Amino acid sequence: MAQGIESDWVARFADEVIAEADQRAPGKPIVCASGLSPSGPVHLGNMRELMTPHLVADEIRRRGRDVRHVLSWDDFDRFRKVPGGIDPSWAEHVGKPLTAVPAPEGSEYPNWAEHFKAPMIAAANRLGIEVTPISQTAMYTSGAYRAQILHAMAQRAKIDEVLGRYRTKKKPAKEITNPDEAAAAEGSGAASEDDGGTATGYYPYKPYCQDCGKDTTTVTAYDDATTALTYTCTCGHTETVLLSEFNYGKLVWKVDWPMRWAFEGVVFEPSGVDHSSPGSSFVVGSQLVREIFDAEPPIGPMYAFVGIKGMAKMSSSRGGVPTAADALEIMEPPLLRWLYARRRPNQSFDIAFDAEIQRLYDEWDGLTTRVENGTASTGDLAAHGRSASTAAGPLPLTPRPVPYRTLASIVDITTGNDDQTLRILRDLDPADPVKDLDETRPRLDCASNWVRTQLTPDERTRVREEADTVLLDGLDDDQRRSLELLRAGLDDHWSLDGLTTLVYGVPKQMLGLPADVKPTPELKVAQRAFFALLYRLLIGKETGPRLPTLLLATGADRVRRLLGAS
Repeated sequence: MAQGIESDWVARFADEVIAEADQRAPGKPIVCASGLSPSGPVHLGNMRELMTPHLVADEIRRRGRDVRHVLSWDDFDRFRKVPGGIDPSWAEHVGKPLTAVPAPEGSEYPNWAEHFKAPMIAAANRLGIEVTPISQTAMYTSGAYRAQILHAMAQRAKIDEVLGRYRTKKKPAKEITNPDEAAAAEGSGAASEDDGGTATGYYPYKPYCQDCGKDTTTVTAYDDATTALTYTCTCGHTETVLLSEFNYGKLVWKVDWPMRWAFEGVVFEPSGVDHSSPGSSFVVGSQLVREIFDAEPPIGPMYAFVGIKGMAKMSSSRGGVPTAADALEIMEPPLLRWLYARRRPNQSFDIAFDAEIQRLYDEWDGLTTRVENGTASTGDLAAHGRSASTAAGPLPLTPRPVPYRTLASIVDITTGNDDQTLRILRDLDPADPVKDLDETRPRLDCASNWVRTQLTPDERTRVREEADTVLLDGLDDDQRRSLELLRAGLDDHWSLDGLTTLVYGVPKQMLGLPADVKPTPELKVAQRAFFALLYRLLIGKETGPRLPTLLLATGADRVRRLLGAS
């Protein structure tokens, strides 16, 4: 175990993987693997398939070991269905390889697979994820797997026998009702693919039809001596090809996956729960890789689903769950990495697109402070280090990390006006003012994107143009006195900390309490009533952004006018 990191799941897996690799193939690069299907947007649930091996591979690399993180793009998988938001006429391509399906209308990419790979590749680069990409289309159509395919066909009776051990096993009944889990299960796709059984016998290889290009084919005969394979297609086409030369088909998934483990020498690859139930691909593959391909299965932890909070407000044209690219619009790469790094793979968690993101940022900033002052636990220290950097070096961080909730409030109140935003940022801490907006980027841009995409018009903050004279005229003497105290203290408290002290302090003064008194139930009631009054006078609502930020954004003169100064 890595020294002093008892609670660090990444270090523990790295220990296991290194020990296993040294036993299997000492001196060779250690292989960690991920597999993603570009059948549609690679969503944040799929990201666990990529992030888990990345974190383990990166830890191994930090220890000075030679490691490869291979990313198999399952772009030779069949196109299963037309996702929401796409022209229904694309249904004519169902059954073709993803690389043979035209990209969605208006795309700059040559085919469906490349269109959906591109944003994930860009997001992975921003996240510091270093991979060796492998296109399964390229591998199959180049004949790279020819020996493995011929071997699997020669061993088809034995493969059928292994699969038969599981075909009669009843899978636990589980209806997936969570939309994120359903999307993740659908995204993996191949987990539910047929295993190669036909009425004419068992064949672990499925050709794509040479006429219509689809996999709506059935192998009807195979000759081991000549490798002559005969198939029929639902389109009416029938032909015989030599499998020793034919490159337009693939092994069925439950055979394909263990074949690749052996081919690449994979030591570590996680899988989702849809691959890990009794009789599913990881369980069966672990048998096939040993009995057919003479290799060992990888260390393969099951990972739990990733949920989304606040997804309903996403203005997504896809109608599906958000992707890493979507998340990186509203959060910095280290924060997104931290969400995956801080929990074991088998622990589910949510990624917040709603106001909860402000609390997540507060947690991250608190962790950063503990790391800097040496009070972070060993596990938190490790998770922070893996989030803020990789073995290749640190990821970009915001030089001046103003709290996310403060930035969001400022952008909301100023409607994104740069001059007004900089004015308020300078006033946050007059002793050490922000001199340039770039000091607060990219966090400022993330907060701006959050306000733009996640807040509805009703949730936006609009400061009154004119004082609410009706409300002001109806105030009692205590309310008038509290507003006078606030107005009088503005100039001496014009900073974020100062205004915080002021707005909490006015109710204390009204109750005759000292400034350092601990909150009492009576004081809390008085403070809430005072805050509600300020919100009503400033923005016409009972609640809103934090008052100190709202006051700074509004400006002292305007605050005085809205609070009844003559």
